[in-house]
Amino acid sequence: MEKDDRKIKIIIITGMSGAGKSQVVNALEDIGYFCVDNLPPNLFLKFVEGVLLSHGAISRVALVMDIRGGKFLEQSDEVLEGMKEAKIKELVDFQLIFLDAADEVLVRRFKETRRKHPLASVDDTIVESIREERKRLETLKGLADMVIDTSTLTARALGSQITELFAEDQQEAMSIAILTFGYKYGLPIDVDLVMDVRFLPNPHYVPELKPLTGRDKPVYNFVMGYDVTKKFIRRYVSLLHFLLPNYKNEGKRHLTIAIGCTGGRHRSVAIGEVLAKRLSAGGYKPSLSHRDIRKADIKEES
Repeated sequence: MEKDDRKIKIIIITGMSGAGKSQVVNALEDIGYFCVDNLPPNLFLKFVEGVLLSHGAISRVALVMDIRGGKFLEQSDEVLEGMKEAKIKELVDFQLIFLDAADEVLVRRFKETRRKHPLASVDDTIVESIREERKRLETLKGLADMVIDTSTLTARALGSQITELFAEDQQEAMSIAILTFGYKYGLPIDVDLVMDVRFLPNPHYVPELKPLTGRDKPVYNFVMGYDVTKKFIRRYVSLLHFLLPNYKNEGKRHLTIAIGCTGGRHRSVAIGEVLAKRLSAGGYKPSLSHRDIRKADIKEES
């Protein structure tokens, strides 16, 4: 088979039931991907061989591999090794995307839709089924090129994120996401770099700043008014400008940078805002989201 400079792009979608795989498939179909749901993993390679023989008629494919595959899922390691062989031949460019969400979110979604969990038997609770599924998918999650936590995402927001990541005109650029959070609400699970900014002066202890957020100019100016903050920003941005092209050279297409303070309301938000501006000035196009900005209770330390 002659080498074609136009690689076949293949996305393998897996993850927890209820985490949003259907929404991802819909979004990929909308941007031109040929999507196949619940194809047994042992047929993946034969399917890919057929795609390669289409001579460009099909150039972008999404395949869903999840717990519904039953015993076939046990062959996933072998399947992925076979896909790597295709990648070595420079014919196929594939990624494994794992969708996840917090257990309590998955439970709520199943109750809202009144759908049965794929692993549920007569005596099993939803929680037990989710725990068993998470155990069975642990290896696949470890192999994933990207883990997307959909716990706080609406269907529309998830679709927009997938479109941003995989639209044809975005393929050459590395996608960068900046996420701010509060440590009191737990570490985000789908990030690559985490920076703790709890060493910076805290606006929470200034009465007139306490009810505001890092998006408000008084809080932003307070955080940025200290020499330690200015030095930190200068050094951290310099580090990122070193890291980002090297990540891209190693084939990384999406990088999520998390910035955390205690409550995710003041310091992390202000730093996230300035970081997005500095990276934009450097030629990148980062997205910015503040996970806990509305969750923090202003009566508690933030």
